[in-house]
Amino acid sequence: MSEILVVNAGSTSLKLHVVDEREEAVALESFADTPTGIAAVAHRVVHGGARFVDPVLIDATVRKQISELIALAPLHNAPAFDALESAQKAYPGVPHIAVFDTAFHRTLSDEAAVYPLPAHWRGEWGIRRFGFHGLSVEWCTSRAPEIAGGTVDRLVVCHLGGGSSITAVVDGRSVDTTMGFTPLEGVPMTTRSGSIDPGAILYVLRNHALDADALDHVLNFESGLKGLAGGSGEMLELEQRVAQGDRAAALAVDVFVHRLAGAVAAMAASASGIDALAFTAGIGEHSALVRERLCGRLAFLGVEMDGRKNAEAEPDCDVSVAGSAVRILVVRAREELIAARAARRLLASGPRS
Repeated sequence: MSEILVVNAGSTSLKLHVVDEREEAVALESFADTPTGIAAVAHRVVHGGARFVDPVLIDATVRKQISELIALAPLHNAPAFDALESAQKAYPGVPHIAVFDTAFHRTLSDEAAVYPLPAHWRGEWGIRRFGFHGLSVEWCTSRAPEIAGGTVDRLVVCHLGGGSSITAVVDGRSVDTTMGFTPLEGVPMTTRSGSIDPGAILYVLRNHALDADALDHVLNFESGLKGLAGGSGEMLELEQRVAQGDRAAALAVDVFVHRLAGAVAAMAASASGIDALAFTAGIGEHSALVRERLCGRLAFLGVEMDGRKNAEAEPDCDVSVAGSAVRILVVRAREELIAARAARRLLASGPRS
């Protein structure tokens, strides 16, 4: 039975899974743990830029192009490129396939993807909105009807983890999302700021002696929930501190939920309504508090949560009340299955080059 090794290099972790043809996956600690007989290696690459909208077999040219994209998402593409080098050394005789998080958002319309910037920025410089977490959103899109027990035409996916984004999906196609040119735009994240007034950045650059590299570090590593509350910025830590009366942690959670609510409402507007709201990734799957508080602010959209179901939730499940106009789903993130499927399709589509 052919197996696909899926390499998922995030900004702070490296996840390895071996996925067989029945889509049963086994997590691994290192390349040394992988079995022999792997049919291919699928690499999750966060930023595909304008070049890559489909999975692609990695040759010398593609490898070079992926390295050139590191500048667009250094927190993610740099680790992915390092993992690619390690995997190619560990498995030199099998196909290596790149699968891009941005690819799912290739269906964004111009009105959703274009920034209101000068033409040469948008054309020559390629500044546009790409969107991310595509493998995760694609998995939620495939799972939502099964969990909800029926068709889900208008789905809003809350991928909430170290990086967080909200995506509107209509008839299986991405129509809007909160992340943009890079994974820094959108809602606040564990250590990333999310969207802030660009005028604030100009003010800091002009008046507080920060250069571009220092600013990049602050926005990516010292902001978000960590910037508001100190500590690690991890939601579990924040919830424990909130229970102890920590005001900074409470503010961080308040800001997070406030921005999430606005983002979900915006995505519902882009989708012309909402049939289901899906929570996935570390915070989405495990924080009953965030789900409860967010859904409480979305009642005007027809979102009604069952408190008991939410408190006891284990993915995959539906935590909405029986009569809720919007199904509330908790979905286990399975990016490795989407990556493995993409690799199998590419291998089956024609001869290897």
